[in-house]
Amino acid sequence: TGIDSSHPAFQGVELVERDFTGEGTGDGHGHGTHCAGTIFGRDVGGTRIGVAPGVRKALIGKVLDSGGGGDSDMLFRGMTWAVENQADVVSMSLGFDFPGFVDEMVQSGLPVAAATSIALEGYRANLRMFDALMTMVRARAPFGQGTVVVAASGNESQRDGQPSFEIAVSIPAAAEGIISVGALAKTGNAMAVAPFSNTFPQVCAPGVDILSAKKGGGLVAMSGTSMATPHVAGVATLWWDSVRQSDTAANAIVVSAKILAMARTNVFAAGTDPADRGLGIVTAP
Repeated sequence: TGIDSSHPAFQGVELVERDFTGEGTGDGHGHGTHCAGTIFGRDVGGTRIGVAPGVRKALIGKVLDSGGGGDSDMLFRGMTWAVENQADVVSMSLGFDFPGFVDEMVQSGLPVAAATSIALEGYRANLRMFDALMTMVRARAPFGQGTVVVAASGNESQRDGQPSFEIAVSIPAAAEGIISVGALAKTGNAMAVAPFSNTFPQVCAPGVDILSAKKGGGLVAMSGTSMATPHVAGVATLWWDSVRQSDTAANAIVVSAKILAMARTNVFAAGTDPADRGLGIVTAP
């Protein structure tokens, strides 16, 4: 949803803003500001919020409006812009709410079968688009260093519901080549998968009561796989830096491999389903 560029958390960062919604740059919602704060925000009032506060330049592609909504074309153009401008990491805290879309159409009077078919058609078209876009990202990689793309797995599961249920990773996170991210919550001295976090992510990160930059100043806590995803984006940034300082070729393939290979499983509460937490909690170099 853009960024509050005047927030103290972003002082000293070169912010290159581009609007794809028609609203203009800036953040009328607060979601984008919060996510950016987790990736690269500077300390605020002595409180550390940023995973990679050494970032000096960020591309801010606004693809959701002040209401938190947008369309696939906005996102497609935003992703293409970021890749063409050689972003090391693209972080997407957004997704296609398949169950919500079905429910919305049923509430408007459509039969469940018809609503499901329409939602499936939209899901399929979007997945094809993101797969094609990621094919383009991989095809461009030999001509540069490539781009690591991370996205939220989605918040449609209800493990604490009656009855409980899990929803699989949504798009764009489900597209080929995108690192999908699930959300974790503290439980005593361990970590557990958040009740809302969609299943089958590749990695996971903290996503409950995450303190970060608040639109207009100060800090605010938010929860969601949206909050977990910028943790992974920040760690990806740290891995780019680490690899560039080593004798290993610095490219998106190597960085992605580091993120996946270095994920840890020694932090989880007993009985955590591997399908819910993926390879484990993302780990910085």
